[in-house]
Amino acid sequence: MSSETLTTGSGRIARRFAALKAQGRAGLVTFITAGDPDHETCRAVLQGLPEAGADLIELGMPFTDPMADGPAIQAAGLRALKAGAKTTRTLELVAEFRKADQDTPIILMGYYNPIYSYGVERFLTDARGAGIDGLIVVDLPPEEDEELCVPALKAGVNFVRLATPTSDDARLPAVLKNTSGFVYYVSVAGITGAKSADDTAVADAVKRLKRHTDLPVAVGFGIKTPAQAAAVARVADAAVVGSAIVSRIAANLGEDGVAQPELVADVLGFVRELSAGVRGARA
Repeated sequence: MSSETLTTGSGRIARRFAALKAQGRAGLVTFITAGDPDHETCRAVLQGLPEAGADLIELGMPFTDPMADGPAIQAAGLRALKAGAKTTRTLELVAEFRKADQDTPIILMGYYNPIYSYGVERFLTDARGAGIDGLIVVDLPPEEDEELCVPALKAGVNFVRLATPTSDDARLPAVLKNTSGFVYYVSVAGITGAKSADDTAVADAVKRLKRHTDLPVAVGFGIKTPAQAAAVARVADAAVVGSAIVSRIAANLGEDGVAQPELVADVLGFVRELSAGVRGARA
C-alpha cells in the first residue's frame, strides 16, 4: 500500500471524500480554466459551482503549451491568456472564492513551467495562503518528485498523481509513492476530451488501483454526459468532467468571443445535470 508519507490526510480533500463515503455516493469533480473566457465570468462560474453540485473543483492554470489537453481545453487556455490570465490572478480567484466557501476543495491543474517561473517556494506559500488544497501537474513524473511534489507535501498541499491505462502493476508503486488527496485515473490514453472509456475497463482499472492504494480514485477524460458521469460514479469515488464543461462555456460566447448573458446560468445548469447523474448513480 502507498502512504501519505509527508501529509496528514486531514485537509479539505480528505474531509470531502470522507463525507461522500458517509453519504454512500461518489463525488463530482468539475474542471474549468482560470480566467476563461474572462476573469469576471470565470469568477461567477467558479463561485456558483458548489451550489450547482460540484464536490471538488479543478482549476486549470492557463499555459501556452498544454501538451496533454485536447482542443476544447487548449482553446480555453488561449482565451484566458488573451483576457489577461496569469498565475497571480488565478490565485486571486481562489482567494475570492474562499471568502464565501471554506469547505469545497480546489485543486490547481496544469504544467510545471508557470510554477517554476513563479518560484516553487513562493508559489506554494501563495497557493496555500489563497486556499489551494492540491496540485495536479501533468508533466512532472515521479522521478522528479523533489522538484515540486515533495515540497508541496511538506507545505501541506496535496499532490494528486495521474494514473493511466499504461500504468501497470510494476509502475504503480512509483506513481503512488508520494500521491496524496486522491488518485486521478485517466480512463483513456491520449489527450483530454478525445474519446470515452469503456465502462468495464474503467471498473477493472479502479479495482486494480484499489489493490495498490487506500486513496480515493477519481476517473476522468472523456466524460461528456450525465449518464457517463453516473456510470463512472457507480465504480469510482468520483467522476471528473472537464472538456464538456469548457465546451459549454465556448458555446455561450458571441462571434467576438465575449461571454453572452446566459453563459453562467447555462454552464451551472449543465453542472446540475451532471451532479444529478452522479448523485443518483448508486440509488
